[in-house]
Amino acid sequence: MISGKTLLIAHLGFPTETFKSPLIYNPFFEKAGIDAAVVPMGVQAGDFETFLPELFKLDNIRGALVTMPHKMMAIELADEVSPTARIAGAANVLRKRDDGRLVADMFDGEGFVRGVLRKGRQLARTSALIIGAGGVGSAIAASLAAAGVTRMGLVDTSDGAAESLSSRLSKHYPDLTVRTGSADPTGYDLVVNATPLGMNDGDPLPIDINLLSSTTFVGEVVMKSAVTPFLRAARERGCEIQVGVDMLFEQVPANLEFLGLGAVTPDEVRELAQIKY
Repeated sequence: MISGKTLLIAHLGFPTETFKSPLIYNPFFEKAGIDAAVVPMGVQAGDFETFLPELFKLDNIRGALVTMPHKMMAIELADEVSPTARIAGAANVLRKRDDGRLVADMFDGEGFVRGVLRKGRQLARTSALIIGAGGVGSAIAASLAAAGVTRMGLVDTSDGAAESLSSRLSKHYPDLTVRTGSADPTGYDLVVNATPLGMNDGDPLPIDINLLSSTTFVGEVVMKSAVTPFLRAARERGCEIQVGVDMLFEQVPANLEFLGLGAVTPDEVRELAQIKY
């Protein structure tokens, strides 16, 4: 139930059809008796810079969850940026302080890494190929480096994106070996699709699936379906997989703590969530 005292959490991105956060956070708020609501807001890239400051003029807004294509722009518009978000070059959560200042942080990478570790997969001294060096890909790369990955491949269709991420990673993790430009998964322990490929019917797979080893762990960020065509193809190759929504569940506790809206475990959130495919 939304009341006159309800705190709003905007979910900003485009398109909104694939948004899962309202179906995760709002059932928790109701169960916990927290008068807050996550509200999806479809904002196209060209409007984000002007829309965000106006949005945060609302007296009853606590913060925002930020998704594609706005994660990189979010740090440019924030007043304070966490070190994690700065390394990633993007943010996925904004909080409005009492004085009106916007604080940006990034929990996508932490959520992805927590999901992998909870499945019993070790990351220290392993290798990872990340397809997509935008906001979510950069966050995952930064968190994988922090978790002990020692060799990383980065690929992106945008000019200079992979090279820029490589430079940021090398600055903070000088012992990390980074290669850019090749989407060949041969020899990698972990492969991650951090692109929008899979959101639309007929999208090509992000890598040549025939080159994928059955021992490789394959992760996804797309949440349109429980198992995307990429994950289905990887599973058919014998790979262990992580679905996109796992990253979301794993980061919910950190997001709520950042927003000052209660404590919960990933398992509790998963039990309450109303996601259906």
